[in-house]
Amino acid sequence: MDLFSRLEGAKEPKKAPDPPASAPETPAVPLPPYVSRDLIAARLPLIFPAGTPNRTYCVRDLAASTVFAALYIGAVEGRGCFLGPVHVYRMTNEQALLADEADRLAYGLAVLRKGGGISGSRWYADNTREPIRDETLRDGLVAIGAVIRRGDLPTTSGQPRYALKAAFAALFDPALDGPALDTAIAAFQAAHLSRSALARVAIMRAGATAGAEGVLVRFPSGETRHLAPGPSSIIAQAVVEVFAPRFLAAPAVLWLSESGNKVVLRDDALAKAIGLRIEADKTLPDLILADLHPNKDPLLVFVEVVATDGALSPQRQRAIHALTEAAGFSRAQVLFLTAYQDRQSPGFRKTVGQLGWGGFVWFASEPERLLRLHDGAGDRRTLADLL
Repeated sequence: MDLFSRLEGAKEPKKAPDPPASAPETPAVPLPPYVSRDLIAARLPLIFPAGTPNRTYCVRDLAASTVFAALYIGAVEGRGCFLGPVHVYRMTNEQALLADEADRLAYGLAVLRKGGGISGSRWYADNTREPIRDETLRDGLVAIGAVIRRGDLPTTSGQPRYALKAAFAALFDPALDGPALDTAIAAFQAAHLSRSALARVAIMRAGATAGAEGVLVRFPSGETRHLAPGPSSIIAQAVVEVFAPRFLAAPAVLWLSESGNKVVLRDDALAKAIGLRIEADKTLPDLILADLHPNKDPLLVFVEVVATDGALSPQRQRAIHALTEAAGFSRAQVLFLTAYQDRQSPGFRKTVGQLGWGGFVWFASEPERLLRLHDGAGDRRTLADLL
């Protein structure tokens, strides 16, 4: 053998290509109980009630299919098995009926093999991958704390990376029903939904359960009034009962109206005492609060409650300033507040661009926080100066 041949033979053999992505080896832990997609679809709205952030992504049919596929293959926290969108969009009607553990485990691996087809009528086309990954999982179930995601995989990896949290998966046990199911759902919500999400759910439930008499509001003076049932009334109630005592030293309500300029409360005597004359006008907001601090000039807070539309725009601010200046109030004594249900509410997304600078924004779901729309016109202060 010549020198060239011997050198060629000494070269390291070519490295075999990496095997195709496959599911991690599943430990000898029984699969979760088989459960139908219909049962999952019925329970998701109970677990994620109205008011849950990105609720649509968490309760729609695609979410039920995703949870079904995860339970079907055993992609549950602690089992070492993970779900990929492929497990959802390659599921078929025929495969979903096979409840035997061997069939379920075989499906979990088969869909990951190149060319590994599953016979039957497919639930979804391949192009459903992105909505499953980006909406149902990332922005829905992962964000809400119902699904975990592996952090040890590169972004470009094709390996499955999702699993249901054990506490979430347990809510779909067919043997769990009645009061026991209600208790388990409440425990899951308390442990996994954020404070703001829980507050939003509570606000929505309060609006939904308001009786025929409407929403009862208790004013700082001790008086009570009923507002018509609805989300606007729930937000108005929160402004009077939560915002006012939290952010005003000596709160009082001068004016409260509902849609259609129906005046619910009008304290002319108090308004006259501080020099403000209130006349029903379309520029007036839903609420006028006053802070009657004994050692300071009165502070007026004009509040617009927004459930779907309407905001304290620059034009309305100018009209209100004309009213207050005519009554002898300086601009330093006048504040504008727009109150919303929360940052994810349709009303906020729709009207945030209409808000006038210099005002404040308050969310009933995050009552301890206040957003200020700082008006820096002619102001050269830096961020550090504003801290």
